[in-house]
Order: sequence, then structure tokens, then C-alpha cells
Amino acid sequence: MAATKKRKLKLLAEMVNGDERTASEDGKGRLELQTWSDLPLELLELILSNLTFEDNVRASVVCKRWHKVAISVRVMNQSPWLMYIPKSGCLYEFYDPSERKIHSLELPELRGCRVCYTKQGWLLLYRRRTHLVFFFNPFTRETINLPSYELAYEIMAFSCAPTSTNCVVFSIKHVHPTVVAISTCHPGASEWTIVNHRNRLPFVSSIWDKPVFCSGLFYCLSLTGWLGVYDPGRRYWKVLAVPPPRCPENFFVKNWWKGKFMTEHNGDLLVVYTSQNKNPMIYKLYRSELAWKEMESLRGVTIFASFLSSLSGANLPGIMRNSVYFSKFRFFGKRCISYSFDDCRYYPRKQQYDWGEQPPFENIWIEPPRHALSSI
Repeated sequence: MAATKKRKLKLLAEMVNGDERTASEDGKGRLELQTWSDLPLELLELILSNLTFEDNVRASVVCKRWHKVAISVRVMNQSPWLMYIPKSGCLYEFYDPSERKIHSLELPELRGCRVCYTKQGWLLLYRRRTHLVFFFNPFTRETINLPSYELAYEIMAFSCAPTSTNCVVFSIKHVHPTVVAISTCHPGASEWTIVNHRNRLPFVSSIWDKPVFCSGLFYCLSLTGWLGVYDPGRRYWKVLAVPPPRCPENFFVKNWWKGKFMTEHNGDLLVVYTSQNKNPMIYKLYRSELAWKEMESLRGVTIFASFLSSLSGANLPGIMRNSVYFSKFRFFGKRCISYSFDDCRYYPRKQQYDWGEQPPFENIWIEPPRHALSSI
């Protein structure tokens, strides 16, 4: 389907750029010229609405008329919302950075719970009193329970929505620098599987560094930036011989171990390092070379960083692209703190924070469904 769309676009562009015209003589012998830019509006809308986002953008530069139509039918992806977790009560606020609006939702189902992770609109929660672990979708109010599990200093993640048969819940904590305890479970299981694994390289887990599921594997950063990987299919754990990213010496100041955020995008593993004295630095893992390399640009991708889990997105509104959005907003909820790699600056200005000083459990980015407002 994508190849067909590209062929259509190429043909249309060639016809316009080459100024190929169809001509017919009128009664006075004049030639009446028609170009592809004169396509009927309904037909042009139909063609451009079936293009991918990237091809839609390319088509929009053909001429002013195509630009106007391409923008009118262009579909943007939904931005994640920042979910604020109240210290008391059941009123939760959701901040939409694309619209700069706050929506509120009463969620009594979450009373007495700790949020552990989020993915594809689902929350993974832990109820301390009963040791209950469960999934909850705040937009549909659906709940999926897991077997009880006593959570201490473990960090948790899951692979995909719990409605999928491929969903795996993953938990890890270090027992010793050379031993980690890994627990796994899935919806419908009667108990957790807990196995101790030995490391060749030291690995000390941290509640500040959440695992990321990428290309079938769970990746975990240690306190000092070493990378561990767990294969849930083979139940195999290994600390990779990948040295932590080479950051400037003055980067590692107070709370440096708390100010890094890992996420994935289209199979690429990305890490954001932050500091009160430096602009954010982005590193991408090159698996074939077993090395982290700094990125000067996110190439249009947007990262949404928070301690409980970080997300990435593409095809977002133009102003949000090639940026990192942090889990804090200013001006009474009117603006989320972000860093633009296009402009090499924070918005608003002078927002270099010591993110290690921020409360880790007060908010989390979550992906709302397209028509989320109808459920609020």
C-alpha cells in the first residue's frame, strides 16, 4: 500500500514539475492548458488523504493549492498526557501539552495504590496493603488482576497492553552486585516466576531507572549506567559490555544518577541525560558496535520523560517535534517544560532543573485514546 502511494505521488510530482500539459484546440485555434494542480478539489483531497504522513508533507510543497489541501487532510498523532497523582483523594489531573489544557477525572479505583509503569494507555499498579498487582485503564475503567506480589525495591515494566496474549510483566532488583532477582508474570497466570541470575559484570538496579521493552527484550540501566538485557522467551539475563555514555566530567554532579531517562522508538534504544548545569544529552544504542553514541538531533521524534516511564512519539504537531518534554509544567499549568534540539534551548527559558530533586511518584506520561475526552 505504501509503495503504491509513493508511486502515485512520484507520478503527480513529475507531471507538475515537468509541466506536462494536456492541450485541446478551441474554436479560435488557441490551446487550453491544464495542469495537475488543477485537479478537482474532491479528487485531490481523496488522493492526499490516503498518503502517509511523510508523503503528505512532501506533496504539500508542490504548490500553494496542494499545500492548503494537504494540511487540511493531514492526520497528527495524539500526544501523551501527563497524569498527576494526588497525595490524597481520587481526583486525577491529565495535562495535554499539545493543547495546553488540563482535564480532571475521578478514579476511586486507584485509592491506596502506587503507580509502577504505563504503556499503551494502561497503568500497572500496586496496592501496598494487600500486595495486589493489577492493570487499570483510566479511560475505559477496565481492570485486569495479576497474582499477589510483595513489592519492595523492585522496578517494573510490561511489554504491551494486558489485553494481548503476548503481554509479559517484568520486575528486577539486585540481591548483590553480581546477582539480580527477576520476576515475571502474565495476565491469567496463577503465580509469579522468580529466578536469581548471576552477572559477569556488576549491576546495581535503581528505582530511578525504569526498564524498557524493545524488540522483544527488556533493557535495564544500572545505577551507574551499565545496560542489562533480559529475554523473556529464553529467560536469559546478561549485563552487556557496553560502557555508559561518555558525558562531560562536570555532568556528574549531585543527583546525576536520578536524571537519566530511557525509552525506545521504532526499535532504537534512547537515553536522555540531564543536569542542572547542562542542556539535555541524547544517546542512541548501536547494538552492532555495542556502543552509545550522542545524537545532535531527534530527527523529528519527541521524547516524554518521567521517572515512572518515558515515552516517545512521531508525527506530532510541528512545535513539539525534535524535543524532550519533561514531567513538570509552569505558569499554572499553561506550559510544559521542554527542550528543543532545533533551537538548542529550554521552553520556557532557564529551566535547567536538578531533576533528581523532583518527587519521582507524583506524575507519569500516559497515552490516551484518540477520543479520550468523551470518557472524561
